[in-house]
Amino acid sequence: MEKTILVRYGEISLKGKNRSFFEQQLIKNIKSAIRELGPYQLEQTYGRIFIHIESGNINAFLSRLKLIPGIVSISPVVVAPLDYSELEKAALKIMEQAVVKYPASFKVESKRANKKFPLKSPEISREIGGYLLNNFNNGEQNRLTVDLHRPDYTLYIEIRAKQSYLYTKITAGPGGLPVGSSGRGLLLLSGGIDSPVAGWLGMKRGMQFDAIYFHSPPYTSDRAKEKVTELARILSRYSGKINLFVNYFTEIQQAIRKNCPPPYYITIMRRMMLRIATTIARNNQHLVLLTGESIGQVASQTLESINVINQVTNLAILRPLITMDKTEIVSLAREIGTYDTSILPYADCCTIFVPENPVIRPGLAQTLQAEKDLPVEELSTKSIEKTELLSIVEN
Repeated sequence: MEKTILVRYGEISLKGKNRSFFEQQLIKNIKSAIRELGPYQLEQTYGRIFIHIESGNINAFLSRLKLIPGIVSISPVVVAPLDYSELEKAALKIMEQAVVKYPASFKVESKRANKKFPLKSPEISREIGGYLLNNFNNGEQNRLTVDLHRPDYTLYIEIRAKQSYLYTKITAGPGGLPVGSSGRGLLLLSGGIDSPVAGWLGMKRGMQFDAIYFHSPPYTSDRAKEKVTELARILSRYSGKINLFVNYFTEIQQAIRKNCPPPYYITIMRRMMLRIATTIARNNQHLVLLTGESIGQVASQTLESINVINQVTNLAILRPLITMDKTEIVSLAREIGTYDTSILPYADCCTIFVPENPVIRPGLAQTLQAEKDLPVEELSTKSIEKTELLSIVEN
């Protein structure tokens, strides 16, 4: 049988006159993701993309495709001619491969997109179902039975313009929009659980982003930097290449500790991070900043803190996790594959100079007074000049 994968997309099909733009972006992302897996032919029909694999491991293609934002689901399919007898043969063969435990129940679901095919969808399902019952059991009673409500296996048949496609497996993809269809942003990426999840949710809405990490040697180790680099690499599975800006933040944290009252350390540190991220974003044509903040999770994420910290930038800040609780965020981190890396015990700069009693409801006037002795411009400029740029891509 020919190795073919059916790719489905959902939200893109609702885009009206802009639909072709989103479809072409998704196709571009698919080609980029599977380019090294082996030769293939890509065929696009209305609402569907078919990938015909000429050589290579189909499971490698499936593993890569299920990670691409914009894809709702994928299925390995059997391709059959628009001939009913060939459809029967293909149905029998795919069910013989699919059913691994007996007795088993099944049903057939058919979709006739090609209205020239002589049988209608209910007739196809009924006739193929009867054929399977008559030819599958090989003389054994009740080896395969019909269950229209809770079957062990469902055989799906799609009758399209040129060929028929049959499959029994559907693997979910991320859904959403293809990366690159909604502009570029800059993700504030720490070594924690939250920010990688925020980045992934941004990608699901079509964002292409780079990331910035604030590194404070010797207070933060090279292992902490490697941890963040690995998180960026994992995210690049979904988006393609990510530019990681590793910002030198040591002198800023030392200056905050020297010149500012301890309760305001975190608030002022976050304000400095946003100042630096804003400059780097503007220098690299990023339209927005993206963070992993969630209301009330830590002292810098109360509404009062968020408001005061926001005052240093006029760039839009997206916070995809803002109303999520930790359980929801952890569940997503596990799903996208970042959790195990995020919990490695290498502290980032946000955890180094945490005061015993941080202010949780700072006012703007009090914050400005607390940072009045901080040479903001000088520190920011020096820090940006020492920023290292890494190009991260999944191998």
